[in-house]
Amino acid sequence: MDINEEEIKTVLNIIESEINLFKQSDTSVHPYDIAMDLLKLRDLSSDEYERVIKKIPQNLFAEVLCELPDYVQEETADILSVRKLANIASLMDTDDAATLIQNISEEHEEISQDILERFDTKDKEMLEQLIAYEENQAGSYMQTELFSANITEKIGDALGRLKILKESGEIDNIWHVHLVNNRNKYLGSVGLEELIIFERELNFEDIPYDKHRNYSVHHHADIKEVVEMVTNYNLNAIAVLDDKNILIGRITSDDVYDIIQETATEQIFNLAGVNDEAEQEENMFQIGKTRAVWLGLNLMTAIAASLVIGIFDSTIQSLVALAILMPIVASMGGNAGTQTLTVTVRQMALGDIEGEDAKKTIIKEVLISLVNGFIFAVIIGLIAYLWFNIPMLGVVIALSMVVNLISAGFFGSVIPLVLQRAGVDPAIGSTVLLTTVTDVVGFFSFLGLATIILL
Repeated sequence: MDINEEEIKTVLNIIESEINLFKQSDTSVHPYDIAMDLLKLRDLSSDEYERVIKKIPQNLFAEVLCELPDYVQEETADILSVRKLANIASLMDTDDAATLIQNISEEHEEISQDILERFDTKDKEMLEQLIAYEENQAGSYMQTELFSANITEKIGDALGRLKILKESGEIDNIWHVHLVNNRNKYLGSVGLEELIIFERELNFEDIPYDKHRNYSVHHHADIKEVVEMVTNYNLNAIAVLDDKNILIGRITSDDVYDIIQETATEQIFNLAGVNDEAEQEENMFQIGKTRAVWLGLNLMTAIAASLVIGIFDSTIQSLVALAILMPIVASMGGNAGTQTLTVTVRQMALGDIEGEDAKKTIIKEVLISLVNGFIFAVIIGLIAYLWFNIPMLGVVIALSMVVNLISAGFFGSVIPLVLQRAGVDPAIGSTVLLTTVTDVVGFFSFLGLATIILL
């Protein structure tokens, strides 16, 4: 038996053991663990992977599938029947079921429609509504399974309903009872732990108002607003309301954490000039093509910087030391600019820079760059003087260092702010633009000052 077969056998044994533990209701196994082991098996042997997922109990696979990447969910349409996929989707929370169907529709529109047709009219309309939301809208992340009670209902009666719903598996991860009036308009939420201190014979309207939590979002609100509310107020879940303030769903903290992780990943990829969705592709040509677009743009900016150098070719020929020191100025400017850019983009993503904050951010970054510019100007000026024994060469590179670091701080904060105003994701094009600015300013200031002062 070769190494690969041995590894496949090991992973298969682990998955089989995890499935058996799940069947025994052993809480030591989590669907995420099974999902990660399935991904390992998928990389080792697609045939074994397909064989295993066909055998996994549907109630378990419904939970496991939620933990798998979108592209893996999409390919299940090539492995499982429409009937089985519909059954699995019916066992999911509505938000997860909508995501699965939407992922399948990316490449298999007819299959996704066939899956929807297997739901009853009410559930089908609900899923279609969730799928219809824009990706950045709160409604696309909400689940309709929630626990609500009329404000006039007795606490004991509501808790009795909750017990039945939990035992039947209709709802899970319940932290609040959402209170509504006779027209289903949202009035507030009360934590289940708060209900313990009240007599069961009391009505919900008898609960003091200071025990209510009235955090909610409109179903068309930007998902960033939801993320901010959940993180700022430490919420487990937040109610989602329609145009008439009617309670239609909730967004749970686990979905918010997923959004935060996805956003952070997307920003990191974009700052590196790669596409986060394309990087998940298995097609190496597709991945290479998306990277090539940014590399091509970077090539054009590099040529622009080289043209600046070309203007001063006679200056460089007159003093070879300039060619040796030139990369230092550009490198320091690029690194300083990247620091500013990263901090600015991150603060923008967190909503910490708005309105007048933009001006304060620019001034702060320029001042920091100015201070660092003087510090490193003195250091590199002395090094250049001792290295080449040309006092004015030290002055030239010192002045250039100050100029380039100031421009790095200024443009590192301004570029993402301008891109955001223009409706462009600041994480996408900022790096290329900033690199161009710091290279051009660095080379032009260094070589220009050298031409004026040294020649």
